[in-house]
Amino acid sequence: MEQVATQVVQQENLIQWIARFMVEGGIFMWIIAIVWCLGIALAAERLRNYFKFDIDGKSLMNTIKKSVIGNQVQESIQACADSSSLNAFVMKNGLKRANQSKEQIQDALEASILETVPLIEKRLSYLALCANLSTLLGLLGTIQGLIQSFAAVAQAEASQKAQLLAEGIAVAMNTTALGLISAISLMVVHSYLMAKGEKMIQEIEENSVKLLDLLGTRKVNNSTDKAA
Repeated sequence: MEQVATQVVQQENLIQWIARFMVEGGIFMWIIAIVWCLGIALAAERLRNYFKFDIDGKSLMNTIKKSVIGNQVQESIQACADSSSLNAFVMKNGLKRANQSKEQIQDALEASILETVPLIEKRLSYLALCANLSTLLGLLGTIQGLIQSFAAVAQAEASQKAQLLAEGIAVAMNTTALGLISAISLMVVHSYLMAKGEKMIQEIEENSVKLLDLLGTRKVNNSTDKAA
């Protein structure tokens, strides 16, 4: 029971500390907090979609290869249609033109890639913007705190100078700290999402080239069988 009571007191103290930290930092603390929450929401939305868009491309390509070699192109198309990944979407559009010329297959693949890239890069620029805004808002809050401190030294009565100076320093330090925490966390997530997005794009392009070569080889083999 004593441990539970101690944890409750510690939790209350933490909440009180956060509340005091926000209040002492002034209006810019709340603006930074809103920007941070917006950035977190954008990051969560991107992460959710990335896990939906991304699959094991090597496994998908092996499945397609087996079906195409066995002249079961429709099975490959169905396998791609059952997946929500962007890789499968591109492969499906290429497979639908399996009986057309190499140039037509390539056109379909390239057009599909052009459709997928914006879906991968969507809203990433806004996430970077939130990180930059957090830094700048933190700097602006710092300036406000310094102005407040200088005004206290220059204009306030001697009995109030210490208190007003402390309040100005609190505004400067708290906004700087929260702005940096927000910016650093969002920049880390943004870098991770950028790397994951680039990996998905590279994998899609690589598998597109492999599929084009595979369908070209299939056409040659079919032509050879008919000639024989």
